[in-house]
Amino acid sequence: MSSITPAEVDGLVAEITAAKKYRDMDLVQTTVRDLFDKELALNHPPKEAIKAVKKKLHNIVAPYLGDPDYPVAALALEQACATHDPQTIRDTCSAILKTHASTHERLPIMDRFYSSLFAVTGKPATILDLACGLHPFSFPWMDLPASTAYYAYDIHRPRVRFINNFFELMNMRPLSSARDILIDPPAQSADVAFFFKEAHRFEQRQRGCNRAFWQALNVRWLLVSLPTSSLSGKHDLVDRQRRLVGEALEGLPWPVTEVLVATELVFCIHKG
Repeated sequence: MSSITPAEVDGLVAEITAAKKYRDMDLVQTTVRDLFDKELALNHPPKEAIKAVKKKLHNIVAPYLGDPDYPVAALALEQACATHDPQTIRDTCSAILKTHASTHERLPIMDRFYSSLFAVTGKPATILDLACGLHPFSFPWMDLPASTAYYAYDIHRPRVRFINNFFELMNMRPLSSARDILIDPPAQSADVAFFFKEAHRFEQRQRGCNRAFWQALNVRWLLVSLPTSSLSGKHDLVDRQRRLVGEALEGLPWPVTEVLVATELVFCIHKG
């Protein structure tokens, strides 16, 4: 067994989340503790366990993907929404989406991305956005009413507050919350769940975890998107992504419709 005591784990969790890299993120601490619990259960030496936790946390939080200056972006958003002009709001949301690599990549295809998905699922009245990042700022392209119940989940508390502020400015209910969805999957029922560009990172955190997580979701449609190439664009990932989804769904009676839009492959999984 590892020689790290529970009190030492408490100290390490506090130390890691207070580090300069994560200080402003106000992370859900249960995420870091879960990483330690999983590593220590493998009986790794303390130094190896700490190294593995730091590596996995870096991948989960993905600070290298970018974030806006939240106070500046919040002011810009407030000013844009005050105009009640759809194009001004879209332009401001585009600027926010550009700050994060994952949503930045999607901007050129936004005008057809959601219509392609909803052609398969139908337009949802209730949405779960899982490990959402900045994706909720894509709402102006979804052609959905403000009455849509949009539940967004992320472990980054400042981001969650920013999203709720946006929802309120859009006359929507502020349904974003800070949660580690792998540890605590949402029980909320929904027509559609977005799980965009995260399944491969979940596998890096805990191999094989997607299957149980997807089974826990109470949704009619689960939309799992994965990139067709690496961030550098040098490696084709389509076969790898199909294997990931195929292994997670093996033996489950859920039909899958693939939607390929530019560099993003979306597996529309019908849970029924």
